[in-house]
Parts: sequence; C-alpha cells; structure tokens
Amino acid sequence: MIFQESETVELKAFVVENIKKEIIAFANCEGGKLYVGVQDDGTVLGLDNPDEVSLQISNMVRDSIKPDLTMFLHYETLTVDGKKIVAVDVQQGTERPYYIAKKGMRPEGVYVRQGYSSVPATNTAIRCMIKETDGDRFEEMRSLEQNLTFEIAKKTFAKRNVAFGAAQMKTLGLVTQDGVYTNLGLLLSDQCVHTIKAAVFQGTNQNEFKDRKEFTGSLFQQMDEVYDFIDFRNQTHSTFEKLYRIDRRDYPETAVREALLNLLVHREYSFRASSFISLYTDRLEFTSIGGLVNGVTLKDITMGISVCRNVKLANIFYRLELIEAYGTGLVKIMDAYEGTGMMPRIETSNNAFKIILPNLNAITESAKPKQIGLEKDIPEKKVIALTKEQGFITRKEVEMLLDMGQSSCGRLLKKMVENGLLIQGGKGKNTRYRLP
Repeated sequence: MIFQESETVELKAFVVENIKKEIIAFANCEGGKLYVGVQDDGTVLGLDNPDEVSLQISNMVRDSIKPDLTMFLHYETLTVDGKKIVAVDVQQGTERPYYIAKKGMRPEGVYVRQGYSSVPATNTAIRCMIKETDGDRFEEMRSLEQNLTFEIAKKTFAKRNVAFGAAQMKTLGLVTQDGVYTNLGLLLSDQCVHTIKAAVFQGTNQNEFKDRKEFTGSLFQQMDEVYDFIDFRNQTHSTFEKLYRIDRRDYPETAVREALLNLLVHREYSFRASSFISLYTDRLEFTSIGGLVNGVTLKDITMGISVCRNVKLANIFYRLELIEAYGTGLVKIMDAYEGTGMMPRIETSNNAFKIILPNLNAITESAKPKQIGLEKDIPEKKVIALTKEQGFITRKEVEMLLDMGQSSCGRLLKKMVENGLLIQGGKGKNTRYRLP
C-alpha cells in the first residue's frame, strides 16, 4: 500500500494537537482520510497501541470540535508491512462550518482543505458554508459570534413576566438544539452588531446638524434608548379653544412607537448597514434597510396585509406584547393622524423602507393663516363663522351662504385650504371642511 498526501489524504506519524485542524478541514470540504502511524513521506512507522490512538482522537473530536462531528468519523486499524496504523475516514459534515470550540466560528477556528494543507477559512467562506447548511433565513443561521451575553434581554423578559431560560431560548430560536447561538440570538444579545443612527437637523434639509448619536447593544436596549431620544425632542405645543387649553405633541406617541417597532422588527439584518432616524423641523423619518418582501406591494401593507421578514423576531416582540399582530403597525400610524389634516407618507425602494411622520405643530409660511379683516376677506370671515358654529361646512352650504356659483365657490374653498384657514376631509359628495 502506497501512502501519499493529497487534497483528501493527510499523513501523521503520531497524534498531535493540530490533528484537529485536518479533521475539521476534511469535514468542511469534500471529506478525506487521515492515516496515523505514517510519516509525511509515506514511510510506515506503525503504532504500539492503535486502539488507544483511536480513543484519543475520538475524545479530541468530541471535546474540542463543534458542532458534533463524531457521527461523520469512522476508525479502522490497518496492518501494513506488518505494522499497525489507524485510518480515520472523515466524511463531509452536514452542519458546516465545523470549528475548534475555543476559537469559535472565526478564521482562526475554522479550517478548509487547500491543496495538501489545511488553512484558515476566510469570513466569506464561513458565511457561504453557513448559508449552504442553514438555508437563506437570516434568523436561523448560526451566528459568527458565539461569545454572547443577554443581560438586557433578561431584564426585558422579566419586566413582562415572560420566562427566559435555556429551554425558552431554544424554543424561541436563539439557540440551536446543539447549543449554538443563531443570528436571532445575536440580535437580542448585548453584543448585537447592528446599530441605529439618529440625527437632528436644523431646518428641513441636512445642511446643518444639531445632534447625532449611534445606538448599539441588544435590540431591546436600542428600542428604549432611541424612543427616549425622540421623546425628549417631541415637543408639546399648547393652543386655546375658548377657556380650554389643548396640548398637542409634534408627533403622536403611538405613531412614533409603531414606526420604531417597524424599524426594528422588519429590517433586513443580512446587511450590516445601520438603520437611520432623521428629525427635521417639519418631519420625522424612519429609514430601514431592506425594501418590501417579494410579492407584497405598498398598497398591501397600508391595508394591513403583512408578510413578515423576521418571523421569529416578530414572534418574540409579540410575546412581550410590544406588537399586537402582524400588519397592524402601519394602520395604527395612519389612525394616529386621523382628523389632524396631515398624513404620514411611506416611501420604498428595492433596498430601503421609509416612514415619514409630519410634525403636527410645524407651520410653514404658506400654511400660516392670512390676516382677516380687509374688505376682500369678508367672504372668508363668513365661511369661518359658519364653520365654527356648525363644526364643519360643505361646498353647497357655502354657495348658499355667499350666493356664489359652484366654480367660484370651489376656488374660494381651495384657496382657504391652501392658506391654512380650513382643513378638507372626505371625498366627492362627502367632502367636509372644518377649522384647523
């Protein structure tokens, strides 16, 4: 029998520590054979106790390599030229990448076969192996980072009186049955690599920064800190109606909450780019990575139809009562602006999703009420007086009030809406006008 090293054959005179690298490399590639008791040049030295060598290798594989690789190894004692050697047949594993437990799922712990040598795998190769064996669903893929802690997550679950032990972590999908953390576990861990960047601008464009901050850590930590960041800047303005003061915040709290939760739950986490929150004087924008899920249109989601990108993450937020049900968030955002005369906007592209909340207290020059009192403003005064008395007014009532034709009345009402004197609601015959 002639022995020669190749891409699928490795020769070792005796058991050494780095024999683990050879086994891992074979399991991560096309498999191969390891012969112990044979020198690199093919000379057979033999072993005094082949059974002990097989047991030594078996223990090393069981204790030092993850995931469990034992079922993919077959040991056999061969007699060559009157000397005994051990042949270890290593099959390609089904849970690649395999790695040295102490080093983790990083290049220094993952090896592949390259020519006659076993070399560290690149990060790209590691991700490819994960994708091949775990599938395309990001949440269920094994995390490259395995040294994770969950202090914030434990506090969040405890606050909601929801159990968060080892069994629950497996049930929820944070950990595989073999004890390996998934990407879902990474998202909720204190070591989460995904961030949210927030910026406050002076004015309605990005020419001048007032403040900026990047939020890191567990998604739960980012959720709380980002909400506080916005809430601190969500000012309250007061107006008076007769003797009663009416307080109104720049942005409805429900709309801010739902837009933030949408940003966290539905973004595409397979991209490392940060999500963005931009606060201008007239609007608040939430921009998340990842457009609409294939097959879903913008009209679908505004109707409450939802196809969830991160099902397991959404399930956790649902269990913690942070969200009620899929598809209700955007409807709640729209409802929060009902009766204000303003409406949130949604913009999408292939790679991004943006929710734009208008500032209810922002008054642009074109929207400022015109001074009433001049002779030419008398029709407007009559319309406003009747609207105040009735609560709302219709075009037909204005025609009768002013003895005005349909076209002239339409132009007047349009002008009053543009000048901020009236707010239009409804469509067609159901159109109503009321005071802002």
